[in-house]
Amino acid sequence: MYLVTMLGNLLIILAIISDSHLHTPMYFFLSNLSLADISFSSTTVPKMLVNLQTYSKSITYAGCLTQVTFFTLFGSLESLLLAVMAYDRLVAICQPLHYLVVMNPRLCGMCVLLSFFISLLDSQLHYLMVSQLTFCADVEIPHFFCDPSQLLNLACSDTSINNILIYFLGAIIGGVPLSGILFSYTQIVSSILRVPSSGGKYKAFSTCGSHLSVVCLFYGTGLGVYLSSTVSSSLRKGAVASVMCTVVTPMLNPFIYSLRNRDIKSALWRVIRRIA
Repeated sequence: MYLVTMLGNLLIILAIISDSHLHTPMYFFLSNLSLADISFSSTTVPKMLVNLQTYSKSITYAGCLTQVTFFTLFGSLESLLLAVMAYDRLVAICQPLHYLVVMNPRLCGMCVLLSFFISLLDSQLHYLMVSQLTFCADVEIPHFFCDPSQLLNLACSDTSINNILIYFLGAIIGGVPLSGILFSYTQIVSSILRVPSSGGKYKAFSTCGSHLSVVCLFYGTGLGVYLSSTVSSSLRKGAVASVMCTVVTPMLNPFIYSLRNRDIKSALWRVIRRIA
């Protein structure tokens, strides 16, 4: 599954770079999302695979802090990029004649950079929170990676402020982009319903189908992780939800975009023929 994730997302990036027809804002954001998917999955899965192969389930303190930092960084980046992609679809459908003027290369680059810096700030705050915790000897994390919420439960020091802060940050990084996505799709649906022909409606909806599928998958599994850590006491359910979020979702994203998109499919075939 990890190899499929890597290969699928790399092929998407190569297809977009190599095909000049795909040098548009939508595919620029998609290539960045694919890069974020590769990085997000690579934060936890390689270490898990090493643990399974060597029968060693240990991780150093520095390694744990590194996992917390990069897991938060790329998870937040995905959330923000999905919101930016929703805005891109909003402009494309509601203001088609001004699309290339509004979504100019400078704005697209600024959106990605701003998303990265906000994610970096979030990851550094998580790093500082975890690094300030005091742990007893021989800590056993009931998970396959260093999940910040699990680490808070295992700390010997007082974590009340940390718990408030971690859920506040989660609400900001998850809630604000999701609100933006919901607002964008409310406007999109309102605009599509005003299109007189059924063919025009279908064409408009089809341009959003892949993005909407990825949004549901990402936020659905993310909500599952959140609920399993706060509501459910089952550690197994929490681990399963995290596997869905960190392994399954990044693997499925390339399939969702390639199977529903004729331009991506043709570009992928050209890349594969060139490699073969």
